[in-house]
Amino acid sequence: METIDVRGPRFGAAVTTAVLAAVLVTSGWALLAWQALCFAVGAAAGVQRSPYGWVFRAFVRPRLGPVTETESPAPPRFAQGVGLVFALVGLAGYLWGPEWLGVAATGCALSAAFLNAVFSYCLGCETYLLLRRATAVRG
Repeated sequence: METIDVRGPRFGAAVTTAVLAAVLVTSGWALLAWQALCFAVGAAAGVQRSPYGWVFRAFVRPRLGPVTETESPAPPRFAQGVGLVFALVGLAGYLWGPEWLGVAATGCALSAAFLNAVFSYCLGCETYLLLRRATAVRG
């Protein structure tokens, strides 16, 4: 079973936090579109193949110590899909209105990214695990 370095998604969450904060400050739909693209790649190909995952692998990880903790890529990948939904709703709000929808959806995504970056608590990952438990066949 493939596993990933837990520091990679945390790094991506830190970058995402900064990007989404900038979106809220500037109402920058183009920056939110970039973040939506990053979420889409992370959801489709895995967080390790997303733009932020590439930056982590190429520039950050070589400067860190050895990997001490890994995780399944499935929960972070699901979380990227959840982030994508919020980013797309935010884009719709910024582009077609109402603007409060863009602000609210971006704020929700920012909150989740912040929790992951600062406290290592991934809301999307926890939701994935809850859904897995809820849908598990009882035998």
